[in-house]
Amino acid sequence: MTQTPADNGRRVSADQGWLALSPVLLFIFLYLTVSIAARDFYAMPVAVAFTVASAWAVIIYRGHTLSERISTFSRAAAHPDVIYMIWIFVLAGAFASAAKSIGAIDATVALTLRAFPGEWIMPGLFLSACIISLSIGTSVGTVVAITPLAVEIAHAAGGADPGSTVALFIAAVIGGAFFGDNLSFISDTTIASTRTQGCSMGDKFRANVWIVVPAAVITLAVYIFIGRGVDHIIVPEVSNPWLTLPYIFILVTAIAGINVIIVLVLGIVTTIVTGLAAGTATLTGLTVAMGAGIDSMGNLIVVTMLASGMVGIVKEMGGITFIIESLSRRVTGRRGAQTSIALLAASVDVCTANNTVAILTVGSISATIAKRFGVDPRKSASLLDTASCVAQCIIPYGAQTLMATSLAGISPAAPWPYLYYPWALTFVTALSIVFLFPGRLRGAHPSSL
Repeated sequence: MTQTPADNGRRVSADQGWLALSPVLLFIFLYLTVSIAARDFYAMPVAVAFTVASAWAVIIYRGHTLSERISTFSRAAAHPDVIYMIWIFVLAGAFASAAKSIGAIDATVALTLRAFPGEWIMPGLFLSACIISLSIGTSVGTVVAITPLAVEIAHAAGGADPGSTVALFIAAVIGGAFFGDNLSFISDTTIASTRTQGCSMGDKFRANVWIVVPAAVITLAVYIFIGRGVDHIIVPEVSNPWLTLPYIFILVTAIAGINVIIVLVLGIVTTIVTGLAAGTATLTGLTVAMGAGIDSMGNLIVVTMLASGMVGIVKEMGGITFIIESLSRRVTGRRGAQTSIALLAASVDVCTANNTVAILTVGSISATIAKRFGVDPRKSASLLDTASCVAQCIIPYGAQTLMATSLAGISPAAPWPYLYYPWALTFVTALSIVFLFPGRLRGAHPSSL
């Protein structure tokens, strides 16, 4: 594993720490301040805010030549994990556009609307995202699989403000996607949190379920209540049920746990074969559609690389180390220890926009805090995973939100007012810290849970 500033033992002064974090703070200030002042979250494009913040990061990275600063930025922007994510963006754009061009999405939407009453569409999307993400263990894969369908259903639902309807439906998908990201046995966050805390995935699951499931139930109730007003959907005719095959294939292979890149490649092949066989598209038309879909991901790719490069410099300057030192310095008592662990994971995720990296970064210090103050490793693992997923779900520059909103054609901040799941999860997590539940974790051996 590549060494991070958190691993090298150096101490970071307050002045140096805040300076290291200033690019992140500058981005948040620019994006939120301008958007709120203009009452329009399109007023400050995310790419522009990240460009300014990235330039500032290069400027303040002292003690290095300009060439060295740019090299540091570029290495982080071109990290293998970033390039892997870009491959997903490219293939997702190509699949979504090709599927739409042959009529696959329209056919799938029509069948979905005929199967469910209007008031159950929104809670159904959230529940479907929860089930799929729990099955495949990845929020990104879930977003890729469901978002295009959710967008078309939202357009069918219409309403006085179609933009808000799309944002509401996308928020339901994003929230459900993080349910499984947090709880699934095969999620990378589950693997990272259990390995760093020294407990089994089964033990962590049984501890985590007491926090995650109540939050999901609360969220589902909210969507059921809101969904009562969605009863005026015009159900289109299904021209050719066979056109749903690409979408069915994508969902089935995703649930089967196949790598998301393979899922998307096979989905594109299925779309091409289906479109040609049904006579709804030509090979030339499909290639043009896929090209347009790939082009639509351009801004998302730029934002991802800018954010990753900026975070690389923040890490090199000791910004992550400063957060860890600041939050772990004054821990007192079991509740304080649990609060510190949760805040560490969430804060580092805000800076890195990657919940797995956040867990790996603070895992060691979290395990030390947990052992010192008698926090069960199952609870510390649960808190690490949950807090990092909450932060990743809320930030508008997380990969999942950027992917979903890019496919939906809306601002990354548009779903934010409707993200009920992460706030419900925050509420239940806070209760679990205050009242120290699940109670069976107190002083119990992991095997007795």
